[in-house]
Amino acid sequence: MTAPHPLVDQAAALMELDRIDEARTLLTRRLAEDPTDVRGWVQLARCHQSVREFEEALIATGEALALAPEDFDAHYVRTYALRRLGRPDEALAEAHETIRLDPQNWQGFVALSEALGAWQPRWPEAFDAAATAVQLGPDSIGARYALWKAAMMNGRSDVVRQCVLETLRIDPQNAWALEERADHAAWEAAAPPLTGAGAKLPAAAEAYATALAADPQAHRLRKGLDGAVFRMLRGTRWLALLCLVIAALAGRVFPTGDDPMTLPGPLGTRLYALALMAAVWGFGAWRRYRRMRAGVRLSLRSLVRRVGWAQLIVGQSAWCTLTAVVIVTVPWSERLVPQVLFWVALVPTLLTVWFERAAIRA
Repeated sequence: MTAPHPLVDQAAALMELDRIDEARTLLTRRLAEDPTDVRGWVQLARCHQSVREFEEALIATGEALALAPEDFDAHYVRTYALRRLGRPDEALAEAHETIRLDPQNWQGFVALSEALGAWQPRWPEAFDAAATAVQLGPDSIGARYALWKAAMMNGRSDVVRQCVLETLRIDPQNAWALEERADHAAWEAAAPPLTGAGAKLPAAAEAYATALAADPQAHRLRKGLDGAVFRMLRGTRWLALLCLVIAALAGRVFPTGDDPMTLPGPLGTRLYALALMAAVWGFGAWRRYRRMRAGVRLSLRSLVRRVGWAQLIVGQSAWCTLTAVVIVTVPWSERLVPQVLFWVALVPTLLTVWFERAAIRA
C-alpha cells in the first residue's frame, strides 16, 4: 500500500479534531487533482459517515473499490454505510469480505459485529465477533467499544462495565468512556435513599466534570453535571432542617410532658447547640464543597446564578439556619415567638420538598 498523500494525512488529522468541513474541503481538492487516490476516497467516505451522510459515504467507497476492489478500509467503511442505510444483507457480505481480506485485523470482526446487530436473534453472534476483535486488538479502543455495544444488546452488564474500565486504562481521557462512567455514577446516585445514594452524588458530579473536561462541547454532559450538582444542593435543606430541630430542642421551644421547662434554656446547652450546628454544616457541606474539583464548584455557582429554583433552595437553607441561630441565641422568656419562627421556617421548606418529589414522580 502506498503512503497517503500529505493532503489526505492532513484531512485525517482534521477529522481527529472534529473539523469535518475542513477535512472534506481538503479531500475534495485532492481528488480533483487525482481522482485515482484510493486513500482519498476512503477518507472522504469517513468524513461523510461522521456526519451521517451515508449515501455519500457509499458512493465514495464505491469509487475506491472501483480502483482497488480488495481495499480493506473501503469494505470496512462500506459495511457501516450499508448498515445505516437499512441494507443488512449487503452489510454482512461486506463484513465477511473484510475478514477474508485480513483475518487477523480486529476491525473486520468489529464490522461483523456491527452487521450482525441488525438481527436480534443473532446478537449473541455479534457479541462473539466483538470478543474476537478484542482478542485480536486488546489495546484497541474501537474493539472495546464494539464489545461494549454488543454487551449492551445482550444484557451483559458485567462486560459493559469492564469495557469502560479497560478503555480508560488504555486512554484515561477517552470522552466516550468518561461519559459512560459518569452515567454509571449518576445511576448509582439515583438509587433509593436506603442504599446511601446521597453519599454518591459527589462522585457522580466529579465523574461528569471529568468527562466534560475531555469533551467541553457535550451538552448532555453539562446537563448531567448540573443535575448532579442540583441534587447535592437540595440536600443542604436537610442540613438546615436538622439545625432547626437542634435549636428547638436546645432552646426549649416546645414543652414536653408535665415538665414545661423554664425559659430561657441554659446558656451552656445553647452554646453547645451552636457548636453542633456548625459541625453539621462543616462536615455536611463545607468540607465536601472544599474537596470538590474546581469544575464542580464552578458548576454549583453557575447553577445558583442561572436557575431560580436553585436560588430558592439556597434561600430556604439560609433562612432555616438563620432561624435556628436566632432561636438558640436569644434568651427567650416566652415560647410564642420562637414557635412561630420555627413553623414559618419548617413548613414552607417541607412543602417545597414535597412539591419537588411530586413533580419528579409526575
